[in-house]
Amino acid sequence: MDLYELFSICLSVPYSQAGLSANYAIKRDKQTLYLFFEGSNGARDWVKNLNFPAKAYKRMGKTVWFAHRGFLRAWKELEPTLEDEIADKSVQKIVISGYSHGAAIALLCHEYVWFHRPELRNSLEGYGFGCPRVIWGVKGPAFKKRWEKFTVIRNIDDLVTHLPPAFLGYSHVGTLLKIGKRGNYSPVEAHLPENIHRELLLAQKNEADAYGGRLRLNTK
Repeated sequence: MDLYELFSICLSVPYSQAGLSANYAIKRDKQTLYLFFEGSNGARDWVKNLNFPAKAYKRMGKTVWFAHRGFLRAWKELEPTLEDEIADKSVQKIVISGYSHGAAIALLCHEYVWFHRPELRNSLEGYGFGCPRVIWGVKGPAFKKRWEKFTVIRNIDDLVTHLPPAFLGYSHVGTLLKIGKRGNYSPVEAHLPENIHRELLLAQKNEADAYGGRLRLNTK
């Protein structure tokens, strides 16, 4: 599977709702668990998107980190629904993906799996299509290691991937994979799913020249 195919599934899979604005889907392929998170559906989601940072866990060790409060609340609504699926010992690989608001939730879910299923860290994969900045005010290799298998996919001028602003202390984590060419779309148009989809397909065709294999999932 490549990122174009994964994003196609992410856009078309039937979603279930947990809480007020956190929609998810689960697919299982033998020992691989796929978790999908839907993009924003209404004004309530975007109000959450404008909230402020919060401590991710009540009790932390030496690595204290903060996340965007709105996205964190959305993930916490989902966590009880997904914890048994994630804890299932028959699952030997987990692939997490989401678009926009759902990409932010996917990033937090990725860290949850990293923390609660340490034996799966080498086979864990996460992908955030049009992902906003979620993490606030924390840097350093020990911290960033939690998202070393997470990829943020940015259609280069995508407005949402530049929010909340970096000057407020927010940052991306994981690998930032840029697709498209500057000026092809307005910042709002660059975030539209059909335009991300189009650029992923073009990137796939040019993969050997520009992307060095990063557009394919590790399905082993």
